Amino acid sequence: MTEFDPRITAANQRVAHVSLEGLVPAEKYVDGRMAMVQQPIANISDAPRGGRVSQLLFGERFLVLDTVDGVAFGQALRDGQCGYMPAGALTDIVEPTHWVVAPATHLYPQPKLKAPPDVSIFFGSRVAVTHEGDDYCRIHTGHHIPTIHLVKKGGHFADPTSIADMFLGTPYLWGGNSRWGIDCSGLVQAAMLACGVACPRDSDQQEAVLGAELPEDAPLRRGDLVFWKGHVGIMSDDKMLLHANAHHMSVAYEPLEQAERRINASGGGPITSRRHVLIE
Repeated sequence: MTEFDPRITAANQRVAHVSLEGLVPAEKYVDGRMAMVQQPIANISDAPRGGRVSQLLFGERFLVLDTVDGVAFGQALRDGQCGYMPAGALTDIVEPTHWVVAPATHLYPQPKLKAPPDVSIFFGSRVAVTHEGDDYCRIHTGHHIPTIHLVKKGGHFADPTSIADMFLGTPYLWGGNSRWGIDCSGLVQAAMLACGVACPRDSDQQEAVLGAELPEDAPLRRGDLVFWKGHVGIMSDDKMLLHANAHHMSVAYEPLEQAERRINASGGGPITSRRHVLIE
């Protein structure tokens, strides 16, 4: 059998996607059913009720291959991440028309500033706007979102560092993908996706596919990525790194030279590569 990366292989021996028949062992092979996250964030775990490896946001899609005891196994449409999530976090697909571009936004029961909001959703969430107003948009749930917090589907930004900066001070959270909590590769992924660049979930995957490697003597520029084994950050300029890290337990700025010394001294090893990503 061919060896596959289990993080992005839609199989768990009990069930696998039909495209993997004959390639990976499973009791059955299925097409699956596409579903949508209906809560602000939903954890993807490495086992039923296991450890968090990623998260999906409100409105994002998850291909459900199997459901057992209220836990769904499947694959995230965003980046191919496979794992388990509570089946109750998912609902039927509603085609999105817009996405959230504020770090977080409130869902108001009425299009009024003083109306007590029911819940918050986060940057990157997908919504279907049913009525677009000057100040508020009504979405598919019947809630209202400030119009200024939304951009139409397909709209992108041009500066990934400015997106990463929106998360400044966000608590560090292993496997996190939102303003509620985020990790190093989640931060880079959010920044790249917002600029229209396809981006996998984990730092080793990102190092393998993002951009072009820079020579050791090439100056760094804003938006360049710096990788260590198991870690990644994005440059604000030629000297300052912006990264989600467990030392600060948050998204923080840190001089690259200082981060390099600290990470090496703590056993994280040297920088493994520096990469430039072209934003079109």
